[in-house]
Amino acid sequence: MSCSLEQRKLWIEPLHPQISITRQCARLGLARASYYFRPQPESAENLYYMRLLDEEYTRHPFYGVPKMTFWLQDQGHAIGPKRVRRLLRLMGLMAIYPKPHLSQNPLEHQRFPYLLHGVPILRPNQVWSIDITYIRLRHGFVYLVAILDWYSRYVLSWELSISLDVGFCVVALERALARQRPEIFNSDQGVQFTSAAFQAPLLAAQVRLSMDGRGRVFDNIFVERLWRSVKYEHIYLNDYVEVPETRSGLGHYLGFYNTERPHQALAYRTPHSVYWE
Repeated sequence: MSCSLEQRKLWIEPLHPQISITRQCARLGLARASYYFRPQPESAENLYYMRLLDEEYTRHPFYGVPKMTFWLQDQGHAIGPKRVRRLLRLMGLMAIYPKPHLSQNPLEHQRFPYLLHGVPILRPNQVWSIDITYIRLRHGFVYLVAILDWYSRYVLSWELSISLDVGFCVVALERALARQRPEIFNSDQGVQFTSAAFQAPLLAAQVRLSMDGRGRVFDNIFVERLWRSVKYEHIYLNDYVEVPETRSGLGHYLGFYNTERPHQALAYRTPHSVYWE
């Protein structure tokens, strides 16, 4: 399983009676200097701008850096495009529009064609999809990944992380595959989903991989609708401070989303009832 730098650092025991920190770092493939490194958190001002950008992106996901910058400046904020671009990248947000294919990912990052143009979705486990979104906290932020069944809108698995490392995506994937297996698995072309660590469990299960066109978030529209529901119905109504309470709150909401919240597109049935019918 792939693990982030922060996860490996958590496994080191500073007061271990027999193994020194130097040896523990070596066993985990971690430079000793990186164990002592503590990244500086974003400033309160940047966190405030990230909240605004997240809300505006949820309303208008086709806004790129120029429009986001203009929108903030029009609200009276003295911020330039360079800063907006950095914050959007930190949040993992990208405007939806076709982009030129200017560069290739490393060879170990394999892409697959989009397989779902005109394909009727007729049954559970025909198509699953995955996506990551930014979740704001009062004094910081985390990332949420979720795997969704297209036919039923059922959330099969989800996970939180303090970084965009692939590890938490693999955890969510393995948890979902332990329950069921899809015919097609759709994602965007993010580095998490094009990595060998993420694709290996799917290929081993003989699942067909499908990937959205670059910058075409509406190829994965069902997950985008989930994010709007999560944010407007839960995240924006709560002011979470710590990760554990965020995890607990999201667990309650996603349980409600699956088992109690009626969906108009499902003839007002719940995702759980449609998925398990």
